[in-house]
Amino acid sequence: MSTASITLTAQAREESVLIAQGLKRHDAGLLDELIVQYQHRLLRYLLYLTGNRDLAEDLFQETWMRVLMRGDQYNGNARFETWLFTIARNLVIDLRRRRSMVSLEELCDSGEDERPYEVAGNDPNPFDLYQSYENSRIVAELLLTLDPLHREVLVLRFHEELALEEIAQITRAPLSTVKSRLYRGLASLKPRLEAMTAKQEAQ
Repeated sequence: MSTASITLTAQAREESVLIAQGLKRHDAGLLDELIVQYQHRLLRYLLYLTGNRDLAEDLFQETWMRVLMRGDQYNGNARFETWLFTIARNLVIDLRRRRSMVSLEELCDSGEDERPYEVAGNDPNPFDLYQSYENSRIVAELLLTLDPLHREVLVLRFHEELALEEIAQITRAPLSTVKSRLYRGLASLKPRLEAMTAKQEAQ
């Protein structure tokens, strides 16, 4: 994706600036609007990161408290959701460190290879495939079986439709690492999806 294509459009830039100004004023009405607009996306992201609804809901509340208290730190240079997901991710990491001294990166089953891992460009990815199935819950369940880092990138890319550069900003990882996690996550998810659907069709 070219730099031009990920640059904030004039309208998006204006919206981001207005949000930044409103947060600096501690505009309660604006915060309510943001919660309504982003609540489902944020909770879904936290559910995939934690795998636990109660924990995700607690972190959901804490994320919005951080937005309220630290709104003056948002300058509008990035999309609001990028900043929001970064706050949520940092809270998850802080919680894991307090509980087990394990970072999100260390939860990955195997060491990461920084070299690009490419998949065949013409093959449909699992998110294309599941569009043809009536129940997308299959993909949601299988995502939870992946390493947290691979799962996170897949959720941000395909559910939240963020650019790879935005994902790199949220995860504080090099773009090459984000691409590697994306490709490896897809490569791991596809056979699991195929096996699951084959099993259901055989029943």
